[in-house]
Amino acid sequence: MRRAVRAIVIKDGHLLVMHRKKFGNEYYTLIGGKVEADETDEQALYRELQEETGVKVTNPQLVVVEDAAKRFGVQYVFACDYMSGEPHLAHDSGEALDNARGQNIYLPEWIEIRTLPTLPFRSNELLQQLLVMFAHGYPAQPVRIQSD
Repeated sequence: MRRAVRAIVIKDGHLLVMHRKKFGNEYYTLIGGKVEADETDEQALYRELQEETGVKVTNPQLVVVEDAAKRFGVQYVFACDYMSGEPHLAHDSGEALDNARGQNIYLPEWIEIRTLPTLPFRSNELLQQLLVMFAHGYPAQPVRIQSD
């Protein structure tokens, strides 16, 4: 089964997200991607953040496990402490190459957390869990959710 990681990174009341424009669909999602065979989850998390944003983080803490098996496999979502950097795609990343083709656009950006409920976010189940965590704090043990 496919395994992926996602990052929750907050800076000054803003959440780091990937704004996607994919074949006519527009939505937001957390930064992340597939864990390669030779990587730990944390190594994949740091690699994905570097490729997709250039943002540096520390102290990843697993807070959500999302079973999206039908479409995306299992997503391991880590809350991270922001260290430095401003979002931009690495020029040689797959996402930057997709942007150059013009059909599948990736735009890493900070969004105000308070606007999150008004944005199209994938997945809705993860969005709801994020809103709970932002209001009440991260759980001591990872929360398991199921999405379609």
